[in-house]
Amino acid sequence: MYYLDHRRDVVRIPPARLGPELATVLVELAQQQFEGKLVDGQSLAVTIRDVRPIGEGHIIHGDGGVYQEVEYEALLFRPEIQEVVEGAVVEIRKFGAFVRFGPLDGLLHVSQIMDDRVNIDEHNQRLVGVETKRDLKVGYKVRARVVSLSLSEISPRDSRIGLTMRQPALGRFEWIVDAHRKADERGGKKASAAPSPGKKAPARPATKGPAAAG
Repeated sequence: MYYLDHRRDVVRIPPARLGPELATVLVELAQQQFEGKLVDGQSLAVTIRDVRPIGEGHIIHGDGGVYQEVEYEALLFRPEIQEVVEGAVVEIRKFGAFVRFGPLDGLLHVSQIMDDRVNIDEHNQRLVGVETKRDLKVGYKVRARVVSLSLSEISPRDSRIGLTMRQPALGRFEWIVDAHRKADERGGKKASAAPSPGKKAPARPATKGPAAAG
């Protein structure tokens, strides 16, 4: 999901920013130019650091700015299909819930929230399971899986990311804990029905067979 990458690119320095504080200006301009943008159409540049100029800048005829090649270290965020993510519900809509994980939002369609029919409680801004009564509201923490992905280069925060919670070990954190507790209880009952280690099971009564001759 997050990883560091060493990259090279070109920063344009406007004429008004040329001066003795070039190192500081380069960092500021590089952050403005690259942060929050998609890299190679797959990753979102969350932040960059350690910006260093490479060689001398170049001037283009008719442009008073200086084009300076730089290298820098970028913290990138790359969501992937089938990746399990954790985040918080940030918005409830008629068609589902938006979950923020890292710097991006994904959509949990109502059909992908739980194995139950879901009602929309618009007054209280929540989604409720008809039979289970499980609910989902803004601020609830969830674990989901990425099932569809379409990143927008123009506006990365408007990317279309589809999520699901209809798989084992996914869902609202409280649902996951409750599922583990019930599984432990079932396991405990099965264990109590079996003899303890080192303890012999009670012997079965002998079955009477035909009387011995004599």
